[in-house]
Amino acid sequence: MTEPQPGIYGGVDTHRDLHVAAVVDQTGRIRDVESFPATLAGYRRLLRWMRGHGELVRVGVEGTGSYGAGLARHLASEEVEVLEVNRPNRQTRRQRGKNDTVDAEAAARAALNGEATAAPKSGDGIVESIRAIRVAFCSTRNARTRVSNQLRDLIVCAPDQLRRDLEDLDGPARAERAARFRPGDPVDPTEGTKLAMRTLARQYQALTDDLDELRDQLDTLTQRANPALRAAVGVGADVASILLIAAGDNAERLTSDAALAALCGASPVEASSGKTVRHRLNQGGNRQANHALWRIAMVRLTCHPATRAYAQRRRAEGKSTREIIRCLKRYIAREIYRLLTNPHPVADRAELRERRTRAGISLATAANALNTQPSRLSEIERNTRPLQALEHRYRLWLDQNAA
Repeated sequence: MTEPQPGIYGGVDTHRDLHVAAVVDQTGRIRDVESFPATLAGYRRLLRWMRGHGELVRVGVEGTGSYGAGLARHLASEEVEVLEVNRPNRQTRRQRGKNDTVDAEAAARAALNGEATAAPKSGDGIVESIRAIRVAFCSTRNARTRVSNQLRDLIVCAPDQLRRDLEDLDGPARAERAARFRPGDPVDPTEGTKLAMRTLARQYQALTDDLDELRDQLDTLTQRANPALRAAVGVGADVASILLIAAGDNAERLTSDAALAALCGASPVEASSGKTVRHRLNQGGNRQANHALWRIAMVRLTCHPATRAYAQRRRAEGKSTREIIRCLKRYIAREIYRLLTNPHPVADRAELRERRTRAGISLATAANALNTQPSRLSEIERNTRPLQALEHRYRLWLDQNAA
């Protein structure tokens, strides 16, 4: 618990249209409570009002990732220390009741007594762009899945001829075929079904184009935001975007790898009783970030020799698969923390292309010699997709053939 400094401490209960602010002194006594509109002019009035009661030490703000995001950014731009405040304890809320004034006072006291310690995400850099694009990406992906399922379900009860033509095709081929339908009078069930299928198929194709564009943007932005993270084994554009969003633009707000593990729900939780000493999976934290760590672990268990050797050793010690994955996620969280807060420089792979072209070797020739696809080597050369094992083989092959 931090020692209160002389001065004024603020707390804000945020809403869409109106923010309720409270100020307390260093003894925790309420000095005043006031409401302000959730606009830039309102933010300025709120800050002037708080500073009018004395020297402002710090402010606790609820909902810094939603309704309080604008206020948190404004306070930070005015060099005010802002802390993220969780909603009041439910047991306390049941005992004392709830209203906006009570919540604002609780936020101010949380800033005073050290209960609130987390710095909010700044939301002013490339990671904020990644977050916004990922929202659109997930929405588009879900919409395309829904349209694809509707098109598939129409085939189940379609007239026999349509069903025979489409039921053996996969999703993209089915959409391509249905998009070319030329339906006649929709009074006929066959023609009406064709019209419905064509509409859904064209929606599927439009969503696919949007999805490809958003995926490319996420690929490019995550590579620019943190090349070292993208170069880690098992980290692609999707996983990197999730982890970057969880940490925010100001990843230094995470004080340790244990803090990141707790944020991702990968910190071990005691589950011991009597003579049994064990830990269980953490069911809290950011579940998307937890899923990202799980995906990294699954990839490494498939193709990373050190991870597979570790899993084999822990299995021999009697650990279950769930316990091994829990341990792996904790180790991965430690590695990700270092990559987020202190990323190491990534080697420039453009020289691979220069060496190959200088030796007059085509991409197809190199790919054929390495038993891979030319697009894979192109991705390595353009530094858009880290494939460490293939890159190592590619470098060795160039050493022998492009001297």
